[in-house]
Amino acid sequence: MQIRILRHECCGSGDCVMLCPAVFALDERSKCTVIDAEADVAEKLLEAAEACPSQAIQLLDDAGVEIFP
Repeated sequence: MQIRILRHECCGSGDCVMLCPAVFALDERSKCTVIDAEADVAEKLLEAAEACPSQAIQLLDDAGVEIFP
């Protein structure tokens, strides 16, 4: 699975970090970054993407087809 972060949309809530701390982190500007896209299962990644209040997380399958949003 591929993860894209729309940094200009990220509000820095940290919900993604709370749900998948091995995958996501907040940088010095309180913007989401991906540490390791394969550190958690797809279901948890989807849960984190759905929890993002600004919908700044895009999930794509291995072929590049958008899964979320």
